[in-house]
Amino acid sequence: GKTKSLRRILLGGNFRVFDYEWRRAIFHFREPNSELAYALKGGAQAIQMVVQARIIKHLLFARQSSSDGRTLTEVGRREQDRALAAALSDSLWLAGQEVSATVTLVTEDYCVTPHLDYKLDTFTERVPPFLTALRPLRPQHLFQEEGSHGVILFLYSLICSRTIERLREDLDSPTSYLLHLSPGSSVCRQALLNLLLTGRASPHLFNGTQHFGQDGLPLQHPLQGVLSRSDVGYLRWKERPLSVPLCLQVGSMLKTPRFPVWVCSINSSCSVLFSATRLLLSDWRAEHLFQLYYYSGQSSQTATARLTVDTHSHHWEASSRDGEADPEKRFPSLEMTIRTKWDGAAIDWNGTSPFY
Repeated sequence: GKTKSLRRILLGGNFRVFDYEWRRAIFHFREPNSELAYALKGGAQAIQMVVQARIIKHLLFARQSSSDGRTLTEVGRREQDRALAAALSDSLWLAGQEVSATVTLVTEDYCVTPHLDYKLDTFTERVPPFLTALRPLRPQHLFQEEGSHGVILFLYSLICSRTIERLREDLDSPTSYLLHLSPGSSVCRQALLNLLLTGRASPHLFNGTQHFGQDGLPLQHPLQGVLSRSDVGYLRWKERPLSVPLCLQVGSMLKTPRFPVWVCSINSSCSVLFSATRLLLSDWRAEHLFQLYYYSGQSSQTATARLTVDTHSHHWEASSRDGEADPEKRFPSLEMTIRTKWDGAAIDWNGTSPFY
């Protein structure tokens, strides 16, 4: 039934179950009205950081009093709730093609009878027939409470909003499921990140549709990339890749989103980079010298990092020519990630010791 289909498309099989960290993961903010009042903490970091990016977008650009990064400290409990509601419903609404969104709940009663080919995880089986909602949608409390399996329920809601049928169309045949779980680790496949970012579970990051392979020959099945600009963007950097395959080359639809907020995948770990200046995406003069803010998603970070990016200075090229030829040994991974969008930029951490 539907419960089995949910488990298969998310995890790849009915014998795969969520581990303890995933089960306890919820959307939980840091202290209200603190330096990091806007920031989520908790497990399932890749999912959290996409939601985090949407929270930042809402707080910086949908509220009245938004002029610079300091406004993110003026976030009380009510603002946290509103921002989370906006972030979650944005993703669900986008997945539902802006027609409807679906929210899944956990009930006391079991809705399926397990068979020999099915391993119980004690809560997927209690997800009943699904509640479909039109906007406005305020689902955040379902995903915030301890013991609610909030992140997993949100993923189930996302899948049901997109529908399993549409997801199967989105996914290429080698990528038949969204989340790879193995003992001690989990990998959010690119298709799941794209579903969260764009509403479509394309496994590819390039713009548009690819009809030809890298050998120049027509593909039997064209590859679907990102078809429109997303609200929040995506940057990717991996240290010492042998080569970056076509499907993982980030296109301009994701590099230049509607709002200056980017989920960063840096050496396969997700974090968020953002600007408080929306002109950064529409006025080239704003790109000469500007501020970026960075949140790693790690509990060890106690303040938002502020970086100054200078795209007209040539210090970076000069210093990379001096001494060692390998720039990766000389520059933090975050700087290399920023340079995937602003090539050759000089980056000043403003007194903070570079930590990523």
